[in-house]
Amino acid sequence: MRKLLLFFSLFVAFSLQSQEYFPTNTGVKTTNNKTLAFKNATIYVTPKKVIKKGTLLIKDGKVLAVGKSVSLPKGVEIIDVKGKNIYPSFIDMYSNFGIAKPKKVSSSSRRPQYDAGRKGFYWNDHVRPETEASNSFHFDSKKALDYLKAGFGTVNTHVQDGIVRGKGMLVALNSNSSDAYRILDNSSAQYLSFKKSVLSRQSYPTSKMGAMALLRQMYLDAKWYEEGNTKNKDKSLEALNANKNLLQIFEGGSWLDILRADKIGDENNIQYTILGGGDEYERINEIKNTNASLIIPINFQNAYDVSNPLIAKQIALSDMRKWNQDPSNLSVLAKNGINFALTTHKLKSINSFHKNLQKAIKYGFSKEQALASLTTIPANLLGKTNIGNLNTGSYANFIITSGDVFISKTTIYENWVQGDKIVIKNMNIKDITGDYMVSLNDENYTLSISGKGAKQSASVKKGDKKVKSKFSYKDGWIHLTLMDNGFTRLVGQTINASNLMQGTAYDEAGNESQWSASKKVKKDSKKKKASNKKNDAITVLPVSFPNVGYGNFTLPKQETILIKNATVWTSEEEGILENTDVLIKNGKIVEIGKNLKSRRAKVIDGTGKYLTAGIIDEHSHIATSAVNEAGHNSTAEVSIEDVVNPNDMNIYRNLAGGVTSIQILHGSANPIGGRSAIIKLKWGENAEGLIYNNSPKFIKFALGENVKQSNWGANNNIRFPQTRMGTEQVFIDYFQRAKEYDALKKSGKPYRKDVEMETLAEIINKERFISCHSYVQSEINMLMKVAEKFNFNINTFTHILEGYKVADKMKEHGVGGSTFSDWWAYKYEVLDAIPYNAAIMHNQGITVAINSDDREMSRRLNQEAAKTIKYGGLSELEAWKMVTINPAKLLHLDNRTGSIKVGKDADVVLWSHNPLSIYAKAEKTIIDGTIYFDIEKDLEKRAAIKTEKSKLIKMMLAEKMNGGKTVMPKKKRNQHFHCDTE
Repeated sequence: MRKLLLFFSLFVAFSLQSQEYFPTNTGVKTTNNKTLAFKNATIYVTPKKVIKKGTLLIKDGKVLAVGKSVSLPKGVEIIDVKGKNIYPSFIDMYSNFGIAKPKKVSSSSRRPQYDAGRKGFYWNDHVRPETEASNSFHFDSKKALDYLKAGFGTVNTHVQDGIVRGKGMLVALNSNSSDAYRILDNSSAQYLSFKKSVLSRQSYPTSKMGAMALLRQMYLDAKWYEEGNTKNKDKSLEALNANKNLLQIFEGGSWLDILRADKIGDENNIQYTILGGGDEYERINEIKNTNASLIIPINFQNAYDVSNPLIAKQIALSDMRKWNQDPSNLSVLAKNGINFALTTHKLKSINSFHKNLQKAIKYGFSKEQALASLTTIPANLLGKTNIGNLNTGSYANFIITSGDVFISKTTIYENWVQGDKIVIKNMNIKDITGDYMVSLNDENYTLSISGKGAKQSASVKKGDKKVKSKFSYKDGWIHLTLMDNGFTRLVGQTINASNLMQGTAYDEAGNESQWSASKKVKKDSKKKKASNKKNDAITVLPVSFPNVGYGNFTLPKQETILIKNATVWTSEEEGILENTDVLIKNGKIVEIGKNLKSRRAKVIDGTGKYLTAGIIDEHSHIATSAVNEAGHNSTAEVSIEDVVNPNDMNIYRNLAGGVTSIQILHGSANPIGGRSAIIKLKWGENAEGLIYNNSPKFIKFALGENVKQSNWGANNNIRFPQTRMGTEQVFIDYFQRAKEYDALKKSGKPYRKDVEMETLAEIINKERFISCHSYVQSEINMLMKVAEKFNFNINTFTHILEGYKVADKMKEHGVGGSTFSDWWAYKYEVLDAIPYNAAIMHNQGITVAINSDDREMSRRLNQEAAKTIKYGGLSELEAWKMVTINPAKLLHLDNRTGSIKVGKDADVVLWSHNPLSIYAKAEKTIIDGTIYFDIEKDLEKRAAIKTEKSKLIKMMLAEKMNGGKTVMPKKKRNQHFHCDTE
């Protein structure tokens, strides 16, 4: 009989959803087109339109009518949902529902793959716009049920693989239907990311800046292709152009990556909808300025288990703050008018979605906004008016709940999708949870019922003694068996809204008696309620810029500053000026002299102290999220400016060492590397705020072991070049191509814009300068000759540890040197390095700087400069110039910074002692007239960090003691970059 019923139900479901023009040979074709009316509910037609005691009328999977007074047609089936709420089913815009996770391609070879593995597609395998989610889709009933239980009725799904991922699809979670009906849109959006495809081993890109460069070139190539300028067919570019009018959804991540994605979009007149990371509150103004709509995950982390104080000490303050601040993100986004939808993405279990959302609501996110972010907002972003609401004509996608869907005690009873009912919890089962006093044969028992719906369970006590029992509640009937001096079976029902129970009891002998139970009413005193309210108060700690230890809670402001009576090392012809005043105004040095006065200036006593220009590090790898793009032997198209990281603690540490400006160089993975970023260390600013205005254009080249992969291992020796003479041919080939490219561009004829060639043409046209990683004299000579062949000059040889051998030729060529003070013999190609190198090149008339190439050494460049006095006998002033005006000259910034001179940027440092002394401390580091480091405030920050960590530890301990989940701490390990970092 059961099998027969199951067959009949499946048949009806199939009949309902079979295509109307398909013949039916398994039974009658008549379909069920019943009209249903849900009456007496509180209906949320939209988040802003709520009808109390309303009626929802549906037929054929659509809403026929909704309102307070709806005319009901004949034959309508009425479902009374008095006391219940009806909401539109939720929409998840970002998922991989029904699509298997792509498996990483396997290979017997461990060698890198440099070329694309596909024919007829784009030259990079990680660009896959031709991918269609519908080709990989298989409806997952089990996963669908998880979504349905959480209130979702529609998901937007795609293949989560690749930098360009192709088209997604919109699916109704109707398990009773077929794909012919539940697939609402086969082309709902085009998806993109910064992540490579696992389906290809192609090396490029190996970095985020490489991914950004690839996207730029891809859009240029798509336009060139669309204009009919290519002879070949490219399925990827054809698909990209075909998809360009779709919604473009970009997987960003952190707030930094949101800004990076938006930058690519702005350059190509595309407004991406961007998947965020939940930390947008850290830079809310910058996020708002993107004008992007966002998709926000709510995967809040649990508190750390800080019960072990030794382990707790290892937790970074930024990670502790994240636990405290992340739940406020939705509230902050909403208050700033940012349009966003919510997603279950990144949740380990969809079951935790409501718990996290309820937490966000406690942190100030309104329920109306919560509903909008799950219904109308995602629907509008997807361009769909028939989902996310219960307006007439929309899909009958709705949930029926016991009450407010955003509170923990509410039960989702049913989820209707396209007019099909999915029962989550039987809403006809009364909630009888609570404590009852049971009266049976002059005996009193306490019956405690817990749980929800059909899973309600109970325990029984007689006084303080637990009584063995068995309880069930089904179809409105209570069955309770007690074992107390024999078995007694109780059967009964609830009356008076579940507060009373009564029925018949049967003892072992079959004797009948009556029993009854009344619900105990808990009386909470006002005092207790007030106490609970107080305990529930949310404390969100303030955000700093950046949001790490030592960050600024308010950004430092430019001031008028008068530094009086200091010993001023000018790094100019004036040399050292004793007992001198320096006036700073509007970010500039405006006056140098004695007995200066200025109304309203902040006066700093420099008596017994030294004032110098800020240190400039010509070769640094701090403040970046990537350093090498190693996927090709030339990566002139990539730019460090794309991946500047303003959160790097090394910015602050460098300020404490008197550093005010740095050049962030690409690494030395290839002969022709990426473009540089020259920044001022304005701690607290965003990435854009760090980069110099009208920055000179630089690029990193490299020679030696790294570029020919000598130290990359046996499996990485297939990329050209593999020899030093091969490196020369790379330069000649690329510059010849760039020369021809530039000529074609200037001819006025059509040409394919190539970002890599554009950059190299800038070098030939003397618009971009080369800083070249170098060691061996033969290669140093070689590159100067290559440059002269193409009529330009190398700007700087960096490292240049054999510069002393070719100093005369360097002088003749006009190239500068940026070197280490006393590094030698740390690898084979520096065996001939000597500590006198800097002095010898200097004496030859070369502009010489001392650089760091290291996050630690850069904090002590003042001491590195001092070593040239020991190794070469330079004067103090000449030694000091090697970390101030000389690197400024090498970076073509000497007209703006690098010395103390009227009219220059006020980038200065006040030292406690002679700046070349090991006892010297930077007391104040000033950039553009703003104090970014103050040694006294640094001590205050240390104390504040200790206090804040103690407060957070106390909060986390309370979380654990109150039964909250915790996770074991993990020590945060930041990646530290050098030239050869992958």
